[in-house]
Amino acid sequence: MKFLECAQFDSINQFLDHLDLGKSTINGSLEAYICKHSGTDRKISFSLEHEILSWMGQSSDCEASSPASSLSTKSSRKTLIYLILTLNHMYPDYDFSAVQAHLFFRDEEWNSFKQMFEIYMFEAAEEWALSNGDVSLLESICKAIDDVVKLDDCDIYSYNPDIHGDPFSEEGSIWSSHFFFYNKKLKRVVSIRLCCLSNSAMGGFLSDQSDADEVIFTDMDM
Repeated sequence: MKFLECAQFDSINQFLDHLDLGKSTINGSLEAYICKHSGTDRKISFSLEHEILSWMGQSSDCEASSPASSLSTKSSRKTLIYLILTLNHMYPDYDFSAVQAHLFFRDEEWNSFKQMFEIYMFEAAEEWALSNGDVSLLESICKAIDDVVKLDDCDIYSYNPDIHGDPFSEEGSIWSSHFFFYNKKLKRVVSIRLCCLSNSAMGGFLSDQSDADEVIFTDMDM
């Protein structure tokens, strides 16, 4: 996968970078990738394909909800692999299993993303409106994604892992959301990841870390 620089995302990403809402902080970003093997992608793709085919031969769960609903076709497996490769580039220190990812990905519609956004991002939208009142945050995100991957031609997926499969899980995390917009014709994927952190929990964590560091340095011989 090749990272695609998109000026359309710059203002949104800057806004979503550690957006302090008082009791919580939103971290989020929009990223675009070209579905083209780079670096070790080809080797990883072969490994993921082998993992999927081996699992299909042993499990009846392979027909459960996943990208393209079934992994019985080459096209659906390729879609899942592209999504996993995207995750690999987003979280290079995290090891994603094809079987695990298959269970966590879900087919979605634009309304699913809109509903999530309206429920969890209303405070962020209000902050955006203070300086960008003419166009809402959701409309700005929609336009930016459409410019890059043409929303009407996209398949939309969410990634909803459990706590052990969530690379965005960290100290003070309240919720996180991952959506992917895949245009098969353009061979492009746009990801949007959003995470909400509790400021009080993070403050306690930093305070504990500071105290620990103080103890360490106090015990050191100078």
